[in-house]
Amino acid sequence: MGKRKEKISSNIAWSTPEKICVRGLDLPNEILGHMNLGDLAFLQLTGRKATPEESRVFNAIIITLVEHGITPSALAARMTYMGAPESLQAAVAAGLCGLGTVFVGSMEGASKMLYEALPQDRRGTGADLDAIALETVEKFHARKAIVPGLGHPVHKPVDPRTPRLFQIAAENGRSGQYIELIQKIQGVAEAKSGKMLPINATGAIGAICCEFGFPWKIVRGFGVMARAIGLVGHILEESENPISYELWQRAEQEILETSGPGAK
Repeated sequence: MGKRKEKISSNIAWSTPEKICVRGLDLPNEILGHMNLGDLAFLQLTGRKATPEESRVFNAIIITLVEHGITPSALAARMTYMGAPESLQAAVAAGLCGLGTVFVGSMEGASKMLYEALPQDRRGTGADLDAIALETVEKFHARKAIVPGLGHPVHKPVDPRTPRLFQIAAENGRSGQYIELIQKIQGVAEAKSGKMLPINATGAIGAICCEFGFPWKIVRGFGVMARAIGLVGHILEESENPISYELWQRAEQEILETSGPGAK
């Protein structure tokens, strides 16, 4: 057995038979009834209470990502629940596994792109955002990569969530160079591609997260915590008004019609 290392430590929470403490606050008396879910998430992540302005912006970010209809993540959750209705948590987990560079998790890519283009220590130093935007888009085009946070298969020419998120950020003191930069990046990308590339909700959220100074590596987690709520709702509906069996059977039938015996 090796030499004992320094004592294990964590600043998030601890409990005794009589008390539960989260980030220095007593859970029953200082959190329950005093904080909403978004404010508790902010406390958990930052170690401090959100200001009223921060609360409005952060809660808007989380709420935006809870629901977006019968998306791939919702389908994965519903299908898993159909196969294993005794395991709701597995169905939620199945839906969350698909949050990546295409759906929801692209907010991580957007924030990483913005931090690399404009490091936090260069904020407010008179950086040429037009030049930075051009350089950023050219880097993505050179490697034939999609610029994260731009474009949407349904919402064109504007993702209706984006202007509202930017408005809330501006009204609460969280609109700065990162939001301006992603707007300039959008302009350059559209001009170079000749396509409509609206700033989607995850692009907007990625920029706002940069305004907060959240590390890019944790930003995808906001989508995870939000979408988990939405998936629980989908699973409840699936239990009461199932669609997964019908989707499965239709897929089987249409594949037979196009690829099976006698297919045209």
